[in-house]
Amino acid sequence: MKFSLFSSRKATAAVLLAGVAGLASSCKSYLDIEPTALTTTAATFSTVSGATSAVLGAYDPLSGDNTYGTRISMYYPYDTDELIGSSGTFDTGRRGIARYKAYASNTEIINPWNNLYQGIERANVCIKYIPQMALYTTGASADTASLHRLYGESLTLRAQYYYELIRNWGDVPAQFSPSSYDQDFNLPNADRNQTLATLIADLATAEKLVPYRSGAGVVNERITKGAVKALRARLALQRGGYSLQGNTMTRPTDYATYYAIARQECLELMNQRKEHTLNPSFSDLWLGVNQQRHDNANEIIFEVGMAGSTATGDSKLGYYNGPRLNNSPIYGSTQGAVTVVPTYFYAFDSTDVRRDITIAPYQYASGANVQSAVALNTLYDGKFRRDWHSPPLPGTNNYLGYNWPIIRFADVLLMFAEADNELNGPTAAGRAALLEVRTRAFNGNATRAALNVNTGSKADMFNAIVNERLLEFGGEGIRKYDLLRWNLLADKLASTKANIDLLRAGSAPYNTVPQYQYYKVVNGVVQWQRSFYRPSPANTTAPTGTTRVNWRQGIDATYVANLRPNGTTVTIGSTTVTSAGTGMAAEYVPGQGKELLPIPQTTLDTDPAIKQNFGY
Repeated sequence: MKFSLFSSRKATAAVLLAGVAGLASSCKSYLDIEPTALTTTAATFSTVSGATSAVLGAYDPLSGDNTYGTRISMYYPYDTDELIGSSGTFDTGRRGIARYKAYASNTEIINPWNNLYQGIERANVCIKYIPQMALYTTGASADTASLHRLYGESLTLRAQYYYELIRNWGDVPAQFSPSSYDQDFNLPNADRNQTLATLIADLATAEKLVPYRSGAGVVNERITKGAVKALRARLALQRGGYSLQGNTMTRPTDYATYYAIARQECLELMNQRKEHTLNPSFSDLWLGVNQQRHDNANEIIFEVGMAGSTATGDSKLGYYNGPRLNNSPIYGSTQGAVTVVPTYFYAFDSTDVRRDITIAPYQYASGANVQSAVALNTLYDGKFRRDWHSPPLPGTNNYLGYNWPIIRFADVLLMFAEADNELNGPTAAGRAALLEVRTRAFNGNATRAALNVNTGSKADMFNAIVNERLLEFGGEGIRKYDLLRWNLLADKLASTKANIDLLRAGSAPYNTVPQYQYYKVVNGVVQWQRSFYRPSPANTTAPTGTTRVNWRQGIDATYVANLRPNGTTVTIGSTTVTSAGTGMAAEYVPGQGKELLPIPQTTLDTDPAIKQNFGY
């Protein structure tokens, strides 16, 4: 469905490109509301249906290629110590972002920036005009409640758009009212901490206006109170964490105030288990995402609805990422562009059920309908898989309709544990929240979940949380931003690269990792014949009925050398290799300011008040 809210085009700030005017928005199938075609602002905000259509327009930039359909979900969060973006030497596109050598002229940076500001402009219009409606205060109770909810949703959408801009670009222009002809369009960089403080205050208002899931009517992807509270906690941890100032990571002195906000919001959500809780099965949760069915536990608190098989309304989740499929007559094709850092596989306990959901060690050969195993250096991320689509989707269609989960209840538990630990040191409540997430990972075995988890001191508890978030949220676009707000990105990238070299050499703690693995295909599915934690046998010939695949053998001197910047000469053992810079975070060098993306050149060219980020 298509609808247009405004026929006349307002002036927009240079950075607020493609703002509110001429809103043409695809209505997602999940919204049980029929948009109304309107032509003026006054007409739009004269009825509840008109205001609803306007807010749907503010939702719309969340979906599609330029935001959570591809770029923000699959280009921006990598490379990290979990996943690697599209392999290859840095370029002026997605590989430049992944290798930490991006360019201000990169359209993969320009277009998402513009779309996020478009979302802000649309939300600003709703935030201004909805409270001015007569029905907002004097209408029938149902109309008033609907408009209050719409106002709260608009405040939350604006917060989400700004949050995404801040965590990727830092100090960005901040405008909290609709653009107008007579304003000064030369908008400077705004202090990110001040912007975040404003948004956190906005969300305190919004959570009083929107209902919990149980009071929201038809289950869909619209924002409810749980989403507002969880997002407020996330923004509070961002505000209380480290951020890049120039070439230095700094933390505000008032950080504890914001950790207290995060703790309280999470605690209140944890006391509303009828609204949101953990799905008892990690595998069922992610199978449900791929089968596009509702999660009865409502663990996914806030998600972006995708639909329509278009670049503006759908997602390439499961096509751009996930296991590689090569023209399978049953399952179709994918790019398999996101791969797994080899050491990430071994970050999981052997009995942790999350490993085999998060990581897919197989692909489909050309024209095949059955899996074949891959080497340790070619593992794929696994939470979004085309071969899990129900029903199967053959062909080359890029868009699978998979929603992007922004916040899950598992995040609420771990945010609570983190904030509580920061404020109070390790407590029983914080440990319980951490172990609740871990216990599900071990199929409800609380004893197994508690093994090898050191929470004896505040530092130990923090390290346990850092590790747990690595395991729980792989492939969900969270890890990079966690590491940034903890000021751990440089340390984790360096230690991961060192560990990859230990893995190559078969040194502890990887001394039992086999060089080769052996598998059979049973009912189209790879079945491994030996443990991932036992060395290869002396006779490496594949036993009858099995196929041998390189495992640790795939991590060679070239793989390790390519973790360095392009052109670097590296000696690995007795082998000297000139790096092609194609590996994980190959161009990342601490102190160069590459933790943030460059402000788009198109914005710099039209807004003389804005300054480029350090290092670009």
